[in-house]
Amino acid sequence: MGASLRKYLVAGLLVWLPLAITIWVLAQVLDVVNGVFGSLLAALALILPVSLREGLLELRHVPGLGVVILAAGLLATGVFVANIFGQWLLTQWDRLLSNIPIVKSIYSSVKQVSDTLFSSSGNAFREAVLVQYPRAGSWTIAFVTGTPSGEVACHLDGEHTSVYVPTTPNPTSGFFLIVPTAELRPLQMTVDEALKYIISMGTVAPQPQPANPCAPADVAARDPQGAPRN
Repeated sequence: MGASLRKYLVAGLLVWLPLAITIWVLAQVLDVVNGVFGSLLAALALILPVSLREGLLELRHVPGLGVVILAAGLLATGVFVANIFGQWLLTQWDRLLSNIPIVKSIYSSVKQVSDTLFSSSGNAFREAVLVQYPRAGSWTIAFVTGTPSGEVACHLDGEHTSVYVPTTPNPTSGFFLIVPTAELRPLQMTVDEALKYIISMGTVAPQPQPANPCAPADVAARDPQGAPRN
């Protein structure tokens, strides 16, 4: 009786837990967006006549309005910076923030990372690979972030690749590694499938590919240690 009851409880938990976590995450994001929206309304109310302030501040209590305004603002900004004048104005804005002490170090770093991650022409986080970490013979999934450059590249012999090794079950933290390209094993799984595999600690395996996933052309030519075969 006890075993059956526990089995049913676990089955019910597996049904409702993903939905509960999804709702919680969305609620947290909505709270953050509404908080930012409320702060902007409060700042705007300071420059408006007193007769208009109360009506403006009431907009903070409209459910979902902050998300709609944010989406519309992002869309309008994207359309604006897509033309020549918008690009020029964006350049002047970047130049202004880059000359403000303290602000310039934070803004420049965040901008470089966001440009690298979200650029349509970039290769960061668009390929999952296997890498030996934290010791030889122990493998984990990593994401390619680019190739070493500048002073770092001058101290490396041969071709190397920069990879990000996420932690489990929280992939937002991890380790940055520079490893010989020959020691990487490319994977056919998508980045989304690799993230699910990492977050689930290996319990949610990606769907098998139509072709043989264990013998892609560029991996089959490597020996078990990751080095190219002669």
